[in-house]
Amino acid sequence: MTLRRKLLLVALCTLALPVAGWLYVRQMETLLREGQAQALVASARALARSLVVVDAPLPPGGPAWYVQHASVPITVDGYADDWASLTPWSQPAGKNGKVLLAEDEHWLYLYIDVRATRRHRSDADERLALNADHIILSVASSDEAQRYLIASAAPGATTAIALDPAMGILPDRINAQWQEDGSGFRVELRLPRGLAIEKLGVGVHMPGDGGDPQSADTRPLLAFSPSLSKELALLAPDGVRVRVLTPQAWLLAQSGRLDLPDLPATERPGWFASLVYRSLLATRLDEEGGWADDAPRVDLPEVTEALHGKPATAWRAGESRGSVVLAAAMPIEVKGESRGVVLLEQPSRAVPLLANRALFGLLLTSFAVLLIAGGVLLLFATRLTIRLRRLRNAAERAQDNDGKLDGPFPLIDAEDELGDLARSFARLFDVVGSYTDYLRTLASKLSHELNTPLAIVKSSLDNLDHAGLPPEAQPYLLRARDGVARLGALVRAMSEASRMERAIASAEAEDVNMADIVRGCAEGYRSVAGARHIECILPPGPVSMHVSPELIAQALDKLFDNALSFTPADGWLRIALKPTTDGADIELANQGPSLPTAMQGRLFDSLVSLRDKATPGDAPHLGLGLYVVRLVAERHQGSASARNLEDGSGVVFTLHLRGLPRQRLG
Repeated sequence: MTLRRKLLLVALCTLALPVAGWLYVRQMETLLREGQAQALVASARALARSLVVVDAPLPPGGPAWYVQHASVPITVDGYADDWASLTPWSQPAGKNGKVLLAEDEHWLYLYIDVRATRRHRSDADERLALNADHIILSVASSDEAQRYLIASAAPGATTAIALDPAMGILPDRINAQWQEDGSGFRVELRLPRGLAIEKLGVGVHMPGDGGDPQSADTRPLLAFSPSLSKELALLAPDGVRVRVLTPQAWLLAQSGRLDLPDLPATERPGWFASLVYRSLLATRLDEEGGWADDAPRVDLPEVTEALHGKPATAWRAGESRGSVVLAAAMPIEVKGESRGVVLLEQPSRAVPLLANRALFGLLLTSFAVLLIAGGVLLLFATRLTIRLRRLRNAAERAQDNDGKLDGPFPLIDAEDELGDLARSFARLFDVVGSYTDYLRTLASKLSHELNTPLAIVKSSLDNLDHAGLPPEAQPYLLRARDGVARLGALVRAMSEASRMERAIASAEAEDVNMADIVRGCAEGYRSVAGARHIECILPPGPVSMHVSPELIAQALDKLFDNALSFTPADGWLRIALKPTTDGADIELANQGPSLPTAMQGRLFDSLVSLRDKATPGDAPHLGLGLYVVRLVAERHQGSASARNLEDGSGVVFTLHLRGLPRQRLG
């Protein structure tokens, strides 16, 4: 991974800034909510106490029957069609019954639905059918009460018969409708509003259930109270909807609506802002409803908690886009007895607007800081990369020129860590360059210094020979002469190697066709190959390169001389030229023994040879040929290598050339 990418990853770490800002905004939004919730709870507590102090008509403690308002005219026929809008808020009666109560200006309607798979009908001539399926209805006004028995032997019209002595204005009979189906029966009737009924009892009795067959669950009647709603309007805070609920969460009174103040179109939150608020900030919003004005029962978690004596709050998404609703439920207690719940609901756009503005402002600032930091780090990484590349190029130039620097070392005047590194490199290359120069001139110095001692030793041996040595000393004299000859050849070879290095380094290049060079060399080798077969393989087209033709021919001569010495008299040699993507390869293969594995990496070193040791008196082979081949290849930015043929029949030497660099003019 490059340095710029690493610094880019470091710059990405600044993404923690918008994340931290988002967490901060969420915490701020939570604090705003808590503050607003505490204020609304205080208002709900004050309102609950005010209702008790002003002796408002609060619901009685304990269970009660809730009477809904009939939005459509109800026909007493024993069917539930007219009760469809009120059915979701039915009230249980006994084990199997459900009761619906409704009223209009003139009548109080009652609908009882009993689920029973087995029926026990009364006889037609039986007046009191207490042993059959029946309903006990108890009606009580302020001064009197009466119980009625409702039973029927068949579907249709029936009569509710009074069980108690007749008194006052309560009738002794009530007309009703009895309908049946396979899952139970239904009873529907109505009572005049003029009876001023305060309590109503319903008892559903089935044979085998046990208990008193004439008992009824009597409860007070409750309905929406306009008078209490007027008192709430005087006590309720502005911009807040207030609802008073019975201990069973039935709506008893209500004041206010969930209306938001009108805002200019430019300040209204759009769909994106609302989505951001709900998904990133207000994750604790409850999406449930409960805001309908005509819902007679408000069954919400905060109401349930308040009915158990604990104040509760809840946040929900508002009906308007970008708004929230805060609900606070406070129990109403009179002398330690729960008399209902005060529910305050306050719509607001302030919290989402403030949170969204803070979040967007923080995100814009964070991303601006991120972009600036990323740009600064990228520029820093680019500058640092350029400086490091200058150091690398200087090191590569030093290696290409055998340790000699091409010009001054860069960045040595810098005062930072890279300057220290550059100065350390400069000192190191100075030392290496000095040592390389010493090694480069060591051969010529040694050859110069060894010439005089060799001449002294040689003249001394000649004098000993003229002095007349005994015959047994002649072999030792011959060995001494042979050693001196070898040492002299070595000194001459060292001098020759130094001259060759200087000559190769100063050779001039030109654009030539490599195929012509290889073809000319191959034709010249045929006259010295004897009976050996020489094959020359050339590409069909020209291979143009910028090289020194004299050095290429010299390297081929050294390779051919080396291959010829190992090829049998009737063997073969093969010279091939192969173009490559960056230059060309010259391969010279010959039949002969394979290369030892341990020597394949050392063949192109100086003074290394695999030829048989020469006999005393013969000229020694010093192994400079392949060393010259390596120098020529490296001068042409290439390499030299050797390997055994796969079939084991011989060896192939490869000279990989890329060409000499072109000189710049001016």
